[in-house]
Amino acid sequence: MRNCWFLSFFILLFHSVSAQKSPDKIYGELFEVVQMQQVFEDSKTFVDCIPIYDPDTILKNYYREKKSLDFDLSKFVSIHFLKPCTPSTDYLSDTAMSTKQHVEDLWPLLTRTPDTILNSSLIPLPFSYVVPGGRFREIYYWDSYFTMLGLQVSNDTLLIQNMVSNFSFLIKHAGFVPNGNRSYYLSRSQPPFFSLMVELLASQKSDTILNFYLPDLVKEYEFWMNGKDSITSRNGSYRRVVKLNGKQALNRYWDDLAEPRPESYREDILLSLNSDRKKEDLFRNIRAACESGWDFSSRWLDESQKLETIHTTDIIPVDLNCLLFHLEQTIAEVYTNAGDNKKAKHYHSLATERKKAIIKYCWNKKQKFFLDYDFNKQANTSVKSMAAGFPLFFEVCNKKKARLVKDELLNNFLSNGGLFTTLNKTAQQWDYSNGWAPLQYMVIKGLSNYGYSAEATLIAEKWVKLNEGVFKMTGKMLEKYNVKDPEIKGGGGEYPLQDGFGWTNGVFLKLSELVHKNDKKKPLKAFSMNKRRKLSGY
Repeated sequence: MRNCWFLSFFILLFHSVSAQKSPDKIYGELFEVVQMQQVFEDSKTFVDCIPIYDPDTILKNYYREKKSLDFDLSKFVSIHFLKPCTPSTDYLSDTAMSTKQHVEDLWPLLTRTPDTILNSSLIPLPFSYVVPGGRFREIYYWDSYFTMLGLQVSNDTLLIQNMVSNFSFLIKHAGFVPNGNRSYYLSRSQPPFFSLMVELLASQKSDTILNFYLPDLVKEYEFWMNGKDSITSRNGSYRRVVKLNGKQALNRYWDDLAEPRPESYREDILLSLNSDRKKEDLFRNIRAACESGWDFSSRWLDESQKLETIHTTDIIPVDLNCLLFHLEQTIAEVYTNAGDNKKAKHYHSLATERKKAIIKYCWNKKQKFFLDYDFNKQANTSVKSMAAGFPLFFEVCNKKKARLVKDELLNNFLSNGGLFTTLNKTAQQWDYSNGWAPLQYMVIKGLSNYGYSAEATLIAEKWVKLNEGVFKMTGKMLEKYNVKDPEIKGGGGEYPLQDGFGWTNGVFLKLSELVHKNDKKKPLKAFSMNKRRKLSGY
């Protein structure tokens, strides 16, 4: 009987993934007026709302009632929809406890169990998972890997496996891992960390895990490489694949839709009104930047202070291609272990060619640093960013290049609380002077891979100290931090600073192990007691 229920649940989930529509498609005019009139301060709130009635009834009521002279849109929405819950906002933290204990206490608060909310934008998943927190009420693709690092420290292998299984489910039934488990995310993915998740789970259990998830790894790869064989010399790109000189295939970020994002509808419409660009081109490039996870950064801008100059789809990102190099390597390894030498050789060859291409197109001899590559301009972009740490994390480069990257990061990126995301001071959140947990981890591990343990530990110490200090002053673990001045909150972006926070928690636990491994009885000092006042802007 239990097995029948579970099978029925999976059938329901399959239907929800394949047939679920985005709120903008369901509610049409109602959706547009709610977003443009800012019924909710945050555009993401409405697309996450839970309808009380079926959509047909809601629309019928809307078209009838809107004709009334005393029609109140906000009241109409409150009667027909439930606002999404954000439980973490009700959590009262105790700054007297250790930061580690605070993070451990947050895991249950950020964990979601399977559900089936009808007509919601939420895509139900079969297993439990961890959300980032704040306005991010669903699972997010690349966030989850860094969350899993913390769950590994917390010895919660079951939750790691559940999250990997959820991504496996999405790959099987959506054909890829969406940005998050929302219907409005079904046109794009995020940085492909699935192979690293599977690798992490295998390290906790056994290498047979790699064999079990091999079909999903291959299907994920096929998603990113879709259209490769149809690219001609006249048309050098298709979806996420770009062929350089008609030969080497590298990847870019993309989105299958060229329209405003439902979760940021008003922002995208207003941006398009201030731009003379073709709207479809602007919207697609905005969405592609969201697939990168770096939404937004001067990495993607032709003019660093103008978001409307975004041209993400022209850019071959160094970090994305390092991730796909790892995916190719992982698939080759699994086929080797399975004794399928022909397929192993094929994927090993793909990885080798990609590695050569990353060096050829993304290593800039003059700047002595890894940079993204604009394939239309046939030149590197000018923005130095922490993405340069990815070739070190995946050991793509030789020791000389690693040393040069290390020197640049320590001389120009390192500040009081860790590493700047880029050196460009802009209004975007993935720029100076913000620091982000996942990038700190990737660089720290990358430096360790090349023997720079002291430098890696130094960065880890600064980041852990920053996390601990801000927690003691605010009781919060934050989405991002100002690494130059801890008393000023991380800024930029389309929404207020969020707390929770999944990947910050995970990386904090992982790096705390590194920092305290030699003397666990002697924790880092946080900011001095006389600075335990309220941070500016919190």
